Amino acid sequence: MNAASPRRVALPRGRLHLRALLDALVAAQRLDAASAKDCWVRQSQVSSQRHPIVLIADQALPDLAHPGTVWTADRLTQWLAAESGLRYQKIDPLGLDARAITSLVPFAYASRAGILPLSVSHDKVIIATAEPYWTEWQDDLSAAIGRPIERVLANPQDIERYLAEFYALARSVKGAEAMRGGSAVPGSLQNLEQLVELSRSGQLDAEAQPIVAIVDWLLQYAFESRASDIHLEPRREHGRVRFRIDGALNDVYQIPAAVMPPVTSRLKMLARMDLAEKRRPQDGRIKTRAPGGTEIELRCSALPTAFGEKLVMRIFDPDVLKRDFHSLGLDDAEAALWRSMAAQPHGIILVTGPTGSGKTTTLYATLKHCARPEVNVCTIEDPIELVEPAFNQMQVMTAIGLGFADGVRALLRQDPDIIMIGEIRDLETAEVATQAALTGHLVFSTLHTNDAVGAITRLIDLGVAPYLLRATLVGVVAQRLVRRLCTHCKTTTPARPEQWLALVGPESHLPCPTTTHTPAGCEHCRHTGYLGRVGVYEMMRMSASLQAAIRADVDDVSLRAAALAEGMTSLRCAAATRVLRGDTSVEEALGVVPPQP
Repeated sequence: MNAASPRRVALPRGRLHLRALLDALVAAQRLDAASAKDCWVRQSQVSSQRHPIVLIADQALPDLAHPGTVWTADRLTQWLAAESGLRYQKIDPLGLDARAITSLVPFAYASRAGILPLSVSHDKVIIATAEPYWTEWQDDLSAAIGRPIERVLANPQDIERYLAEFYALARSVKGAEAMRGGSAVPGSLQNLEQLVELSRSGQLDAEAQPIVAIVDWLLQYAFESRASDIHLEPRREHGRVRFRIDGALNDVYQIPAAVMPPVTSRLKMLARMDLAEKRRPQDGRIKTRAPGGTEIELRCSALPTAFGEKLVMRIFDPDVLKRDFHSLGLDDAEAALWRSMAAQPHGIILVTGPTGSGKTTTLYATLKHCARPEVNVCTIEDPIELVEPAFNQMQVMTAIGLGFADGVRALLRQDPDIIMIGEIRDLETAEVATQAALTGHLVFSTLHTNDAVGAITRLIDLGVAPYLLRATLVGVVAQRLVRRLCTHCKTTTPARPEQWLALVGPESHLPCPTTTHTPAGCEHCRHTGYLGRVGVYEMMRMSASLQAAIRADVDDVSLRAAALAEGMTSLRCAAATRVLRGDTSVEEALGVVPPQP
């Protein structure tokens, strides 16, 4: 092999071979001859059935056209797609109809040919392959399925993985369907910290009990997909599985109607719910491990519906306890203000926002920051969402009459320094919270209001005396989560002044930018244009003038005007700042923040 020659080496027809692929990379001046020879020598000394793309990627060889980068399996596949004229396809497992593709091509045939069907329509079938120059299977398969085939090139590691996973899942579903509603695997959980060990191989065991295999796959797939919630929804003909990712629900799989009840029962058993009770809502929790070994907790909720029990599992990542305030989305000024509020010896600090706006994450990260050895941190929650050894956590149990108010009264006899109340829902809880603050405790809690000032009027509406709020309230933080633009594909477009005005309002000091960033979509973000979420915050620290404004007849408009005059940044302006930084789009911000008051 001679790296000095620019001559291109045509890859031979048929399956790819390591030597020919190395020659082609050298001829294209994308790999130096010495590295290619070294790779060939090393790989020829071992017997391996792995794909040549994977063998080269394992060596992390430098790409001469892009200094500082190495050949990965994805990069090699993209280069090979351009050389062969095929379209490169990054496989998105959430975009696959697993039932359709596994019923279209038998596993033995797909495995032997190294192919994976990606989509099925009435006029064609798109099939992923890692062999651009080997097509012996194409004509026979096209005739068998009665439709033309469009080949796309995909990473051989992805093809191998999803081929094994989805066909193994299909076998498990068929096995479970044959059982006609077989029972869940026997077993029991002894306490809240019982750990449910899932399969760690990354592939499903075809010999495993079908229901266990389906549940294992479901949970691991959710963890790998960055899902925050898992929805199992029974329907007349089938059960629907959906994941919430970055705030949006995605269809994942359809489980046969006969299989849905035993899958639900398996999850209920793991969550320590009553398997016999199917008429009443139930709550439970599961503690398990992600494929990487990280312990993860799930809060489970079962609800009876027309076609059976609907199960929703909220996934809590323990890493939220390790986050600092900047990783939550607070800038330097906001983080300093939040620390100053959390450092107060007593008083009430409220976090407001709708369900799913990140209130729990903010509170847990703050409590972890406050939980020093000399501080006693106690919580009363409904339910306990993350178990943290640094806290003393108690769960609301309405069945025995233990509510938030009774729980706070009990905690006050436990010599606490900091108390976290999961939510203030009624006057009784609000009154015991203010009494706790008056007696020298720092109290954190949440409310469901649109903005920060709405928390004050909500408490007054509940019946809390204004003088108690003036004496105890330290501050209120309203928050939302906006989707973060994918850094790999976001684009710059001219700003639309009318859209910017709709976001910030006519009285904002933020000028309209000349350009803003918009989502485009790529394989990294599953063509949504967004990857992850970040918080936006409206922080209202109580001052003497704001305290004086708290009266029985106070309204949101006058209180908000006073807070803005004191320097509070509104949620809309905080979201606009994120837009100016290129973190999110105007459209996303408009869809998340509350309307103009």
